Amino acid sequence: MKNDKEIVGLIPAGGRASRLGKIPLSKEIFPIIAPGTNDKISVVSENLMQYFKTAGISNVYFIIRKGKWDIPDYFGDGSEIGMNIGYLLMNLPYGTPFTLNQAFPFIKDKIVALGYPDILIKPANCYSVLVQKFRNSDAEVILGIFPVSNYLKWDMIEFDDQKNIRNIVVKQNRPDLQYGWTVALWNSEFSRYINDYLAIHLKKNPDGMLKIAGLEKRELYVGDIIQQAINDHLNVEYVKFENGSCIDIGTISDLKKYLQLTIS
Repeated sequence: MKNDKEIVGLIPAGGRASRLGKIPLSKEIFPIIAPGTNDKISVVSENLMQYFKTAGISNVYFIIRKGKWDIPDYFGDGSEIGMNIGYLLMNLPYGTPFTLNQAFPFIKDKIVALGYPDILIKPANCYSVLVQKFRNSDAEVILGIFPVSNYLKWDMIEFDDQKNIRNIVVKQNRPDLQYGWTVALWNSEFSRYINDYLAIHLKKNPDGMLKIAGLEKRELYVGDIIQQAINDHLNVEYVKFENGSCIDIGTISDLKKYLQLTIS
């Protein structure tokens, strides 16, 4: 079977949490009330680890920047939560795709489960659902998409008439779009696609930024690369979690929403 390789979890954790202002710890270990409990303290990225574990994914890489030693200090080797955790240091500080690609030598022959460590997701078995679909698919990439209202802050999904993904609309003023992606699985061919894409991109844009005609340069996002993959006719499929939710506590607005939900 094409997609029967090992699945490893990949967690980009190189950001500076600038959207939260000055905080005394890495946002990935921001304390929260563990979902499903009233009195158990956890950290936000521990939930992602549980999502992985539920899907049978036990080998995980965090990619961190220098100075974020509180993450390995908290998780250690992962044995306390039944995981195997490795830590990689990011090199190019240009954004998430470059951070993820730091792991390429270690994951280039594996299936990748991408997870953002500061996003709380429902349902908790979302990766299990993605894995089941992926194992029986010829897709290079499968996205988990969720209903979201803050379309200016997410990679939104535009569908064609056959309900296939037409466009990944990255943080644009498109109030007509209702779903954004936040979890993904992809095969080794797509990992190589990312690696090749970034090599070409850096030759044209040594600062790592993305140039779009008529707009100011901006950071390159994973969604931009997925969009190019769609343009290049790679098979990008999705699972829609119609009753799911995703809260990004790395932003002030969603952190407030989370606190309101836990306090009420």
